Amino acid sequence: MKALTIPAFSVIAGLFLASCGGGSTSSPTTVVGEPAGGGQSTVKDDVSEKDIVRVAVGSPDHTTLVTALKAAEYVDVLSNAGPFTVFAPTNDAFDKLPAGTVEGLLKPESKDALRNILEYHVSVGVYKLESMKDGQTINQVNLDNITIGAKDGKYTVNGANIVGTVPASNGIVYVIDGVLLPPKK
Repeated sequence: MKALTIPAFSVIAGLFLASCGGGSTSSPTTVVGEPAGGGQSTVKDDVSEKDIVRVAVGSPDHTTLVTALKAAEYVDVLSNAGPFTVFAPTNDAFDKLPAGTVEGLLKPESKDALRNILEYHVSVGVYKLESMKDGQTINQVNLDNITIGAKDGKYTVNGANIVGTVPASNGIVYVIDGVLLPPKK
């Protein structure tokens, strides 16, 4: 049986919870403190450690990634508790893709392909550099594996260099200099 992706799990969990209402005809209630019309990303908090999305939003080197997360409607998913390990390509990494690739992926009709690529950059759990081994494979949210390279204190993921590490409240962000493309099936 194939494992569920985070969005698929969220949909199934939502359907399950909705079905547990037992056919009640009571009117919906509003939870006090819930932001109207938004998810976790709409919560205003300038005191706590930043979550993965806020780390990306605060980085001038990750504007293309943030645009892609918004187009894929994944901002709230990565704002949740996690924990997640995210391999975050820089704007320069996206610029290395063939001309028109990013623009094509941002179109509504390419949403599934964009989501697959973004999910290939996310692992459930926190993988710390000091625990990573050369040749180690890590299963990603899209159910494909990435491969870690480790040599002389330098780390790569599928050949892309890990050039920075940023801890977040819901995991860890590794800044990478390449975009990870899932294997073709």
